[in-house]
Amino acid sequence: MTARYEPRVDPDAITALDMHTHVESDGHGHFALDQELLDASAAYFHSGQDRTPTVAALADHYRERTMAAVVFTVDAATGLGHPALSSEEIAEQAAEHADVLIPFGSVDPLRGEAAVRQARRLAEQFGVRGFKFHPGLQGFAPNDPAYYPLWQALEELGTIALFHTGQTGIGAGLPGGRGIRLRYSDPLLLDDVAADFPGLRIVMAHPAVPWVDVQISIATHKANVWIDLSGWSPKYFPPQLVRQSGSLLRHKLLFGSDYPVLTPDRWLADFAKLEIKEEVRPLILKENALKLLGLRTG
Repeated sequence: MTARYEPRVDPDAITALDMHTHVESDGHGHFALDQELLDASAAYFHSGQDRTPTVAALADHYRERTMAAVVFTVDAATGLGHPALSSEEIAEQAAEHADVLIPFGSVDPLRGEAAVRQARRLAEQFGVRGFKFHPGLQGFAPNDPAYYPLWQALEELGTIALFHTGQTGIGAGLPGGRGIRLRYSDPLLLDDVAADFPGLRIVMAHPAVPWVDVQISIATHKANVWIDLSGWSPKYFPPQLVRQSGSLLRHKLLFGSDYPVLTPDRWLADFAKLEIKEEVRPLILKENALKLLGLRTG
């Protein structure tokens, strides 16, 4: 019998909610990326810590810090020719750690109707709260009408769609970037999706360098769009993003680390030094995410 995820996160007990963490291993020798991409990503990010955490390891990491985290993998099996980790298994394992973990699923948009069916199954039977997409890695343009049945399904299911935007360290430094096309991660493509599916809650992952101004415009124009701040130490945030954090974006920004690429400890230490309004900090660290995920009402 499927262990359906039901959240047990105590909004008042946690200090922060990390919207962006990766499950990189199933614990049985299979990893989310092939070795060449793992090595290139580690070199790009100068990442010394374990790059292949399991669901249980993530739960321990965040429980020790009195934090909660959204966990997911990326299903790019068609484009990479590398089998994805099982989103179903991730959701079932997250259900065992529902006090600190919130599972998102991932489906391969290139699989068409099969991806739609899998998304429905993950939401309805396994209880995932959202879906992670990496257009560059998965090899698709989000505003292509071919993928609109998937966005329609997610809108109907009431789940969140989290899209990688901007530069990516995956494939960085390799010949041709291993064929990964950065243009698929231009946030302007998501403006079409947000306009055509106003009931679909969209999160643009990462400060979307080199399209940060576009990203800010979309988040301030579309009520159904947010930005997670993962993948960058706050000390490197583009100044216009920091400037808008206290005004137009105060309810649109979400803490995300991109763990294991960037640890929450480092992110939070640098965030504490960032010159932003003090009343905005709790909004970014957890309150905006709690409302988006339906864990805090009112």
